[in-house]
Amino acid sequence: MAIKKKSRKAANSGPVPLEAAMEELARIVTELESGQQPLSEALENFERAMQLVKECSTQLEDAAGKIELLRQMTGETVVTEPFDGTATVERKKNATEDSDVGSLF
Repeated sequence: MAIKKKSRKAANSGPVPLEAAMEELARIVTELESGQQPLSEALENFERAMQLVKECSTQLEDAAGKIELLRQMTGETVVTEPFDGTATVERKKNATEDSDVGSLF
């Protein structure tokens, strides 16, 4: 139940720093994966996790926008490429093949 108390506090205190949001998200995922929570608590934690994902995504998009703006201000040519998620998947696949225990984060 510690997550519920922390989640409510975090939800009411405005934007959570990216690193703190990622840590909270990892804790929630661990609890959800354990399958030991009552359904109502699991649903509440899932809802909080989705809020955190949205918040992290927004913060990362904002950071990318600032970086692009700074590059433009320095006259550096900005070349954007679509994200190649397969590289991340392959890296994750290789990491899990090297160890017996896989982790979401």
